[in-house]
Amino acid sequence: MGLGQFATLALVLLVLLETLAQADTQKMVGAQRGVRPRACYSIRLLLAPAPPLRHCLWPPQKQHQVCGDRRLKAGSTNCPSEKCTARARYSHRMDSLQKQDLRRPKIHGAVRASPYQPPTLASLQRLLWVRQAAMLNHIDEVWPSLFLGDAYAARDKSKLTQLGITHVVNAAAGKFQVDTGAKFYRGMSLEYYGIEADDNPFFDLSVYFLPVARYIRAALSIPQGRVLVHCAMGISRSATLVLAFLMIYENMTLVEAIQTVQAHRNICPNSGFLRQLQVLDNRLGRETGRL
Repeated sequence: MGLGQFATLALVLLVLLETLAQADTQKMVGAQRGVRPRACYSIRLLLAPAPPLRHCLWPPQKQHQVCGDRRLKAGSTNCPSEKCTARARYSHRMDSLQKQDLRRPKIHGAVRASPYQPPTLASLQRLLWVRQAAMLNHIDEVWPSLFLGDAYAARDKSKLTQLGITHVVNAAAGKFQVDTGAKFYRGMSLEYYGIEADDNPFFDLSVYFLPVARYIRAALSIPQGRVLVHCAMGISRSATLVLAFLMIYENMTLVEAIQTVQAHRNICPNSGFLRQLQVLDNRLGRETGRL
């Protein structure tokens, strides 16, 4: 017996042993699953034609080519090397997509600006309790060329002249309040606007929001125009009118207006005035699209 024949018999024996091992494996799997294999299944495996021995001696590149030719003929993709290659290509593609996803902007993860939430009365009162200034002055500039003060500042003509005040808005006009009036400023180059308002939560100050805001706007539009808005203490009635002006003509929310004024002067509108400012804030929010 030649060496070639001996090698052929050895390969045939290896193929038969592998076939028997596959049959035993199928029996074990079937026993675990409760499936009884057919009696002829093992015989069919033994009688199955073995692949040509020359295919086993081919290099992997050649085996891949033969499997590819069979796939083209039979429309099958049962070649193990073909499956491994496809799996490797899919894995590489998924890795590339994941890397590209890292470079892609996170649209869904972007933080969106939350819609404006109207403040509650309690939150406004807490905001007003945070005092910024150490002491209360008679007069303070809370907005460019817009001053907020008390009765003492309104009667200090020399101070008004020194500051260049051209317009005075008195939110506490009346005989039993800060009774200055236009006659008090006679001989001075300034205009007077008086409102007989009470510092009472039930007093409707909102009817003066728009007229006073227009008056302040017109006064500030004049070259060198400087406006003083005052009441008795300069913290409630006059402060409410200044807040309304900032909300109407400076496009501020109620919270922004309070923070702006409070950065320069302590203010404390009563609860009724705060509710009226809340109504104004909600109306302006609907008109401007904030709500």
